Amino acid sequence: MKFVDEAEIMVEAGKGGNGCLSFRREKYIEKGGPDGGDGGVGGSVFFKADNTLNTLVDFRFRPRYQAQPGGAGQGKNCTGRNGEDLVIKVPLGTSIIDIETEELIADLDNPGQRIMIARGGSHGLGNARFKSSTNRAPRKTTNGTPGEKRKLQLQLRLVADVGLLGFPNAGKSALIRAVSSAKPKVADYPFTTLIPNLGVVRMDMERSFVMADIPGLIEGASEGVGLGFRFLKHLSRTHLLLHLVDVLPADEVDPIESARQIAEELEKFSITLATKERWIVLNKIDLLTNNNVVALESELRNKLNWDKPIYKISAINKWGCAELCDQLMKSVQSHRQKMVEDKIYWETQMQRERTMAFEIRRTIENTRSSRAHDDDYWDEDWDA
Repeated sequence: MKFVDEAEIMVEAGKGGNGCLSFRREKYIEKGGPDGGDGGVGGSVFFKADNTLNTLVDFRFRPRYQAQPGGAGQGKNCTGRNGEDLVIKVPLGTSIIDIETEELIADLDNPGQRIMIARGGSHGLGNARFKSSTNRAPRKTTNGTPGEKRKLQLQLRLVADVGLLGFPNAGKSALIRAVSSAKPKVADYPFTTLIPNLGVVRMDMERSFVMADIPGLIEGASEGVGLGFRFLKHLSRTHLLLHLVDVLPADEVDPIESARQIAEELEKFSITLATKERWIVLNKIDLLTNNNVVALESELRNKLNWDKPIYKISAINKWGCAELCDQLMKSVQSHRQKMVEDKIYWETQMQRERTMAFEIRRTIENTRSSRAHDDDYWDEDWDA
């Protein structure tokens, strides 16, 4: 199955049923009077977050959705049936955007969350509604109104507690394999990860967190170079970022320079995302002596003016992974507790989410506009 994280669709709520023009006709009953019933209400369109889904690929093959219209009214004061509502299930973490107004309609980030996107049309009135003392035989009815119609863009941003980022072959996939049951591809060449991967890190029976791995970034990723641009947005919902740095890269790039480039790409993509809590992890330390690792850490702190945590691991051998996960779990638990108990903290985080969502949409649209001529770049096969 393809991993697709964007789709454009059209949704249309059902039209309301028309009112009925009818008069009572029974044997021996003269001038029975009007008995035309009202039409039914059109069905509405709802979106519902489903945590069993993980891609928007179905929407690529079915871009149009329409709810059931309301039935017409009938004689004997019978009301038409109401149209059945249409419930569209989307993956957890889907943002729904109105293409015409660019309004963010909803952000479905809670399992089972449901929201009405298009309201069904109102029912029409039958002629029985218009009878009065001065108009005993009205021939007036009204038609049902059309349902709301919207052109939408769906954007999927994965929901995870910890996001991994770094250059290709920095060891992100190796780390997620070492600490969870996820089995992303690992190989000795760049861009082995082509789609995001999620892994659940279980500390014990009651404590766990979700880790997200995205394809490696390269210089210019925020402008559409490589695969990183397509998946950077999946880091926005995470609580913190783990920036993996290869201490001895095969291409002999300076690890400190690569760390600086990643930070710059984050800032270009979204200033708010760049301010998210980020820890640096020096990976593959088994390839260096202890003295060299210590020297590299000291140089990194000095050149990048870094005063935040730096962890040293070897993902392939699982060295240092337990300590790293323990610290991650403590940070995630603290964040979860604050989200429940501290209203100001919760409001601040929600505002950050909205700001990041706006910045990400703006960056994506700007890049699309600048590279609209590049047919190969926007080939759907990139969403494999």
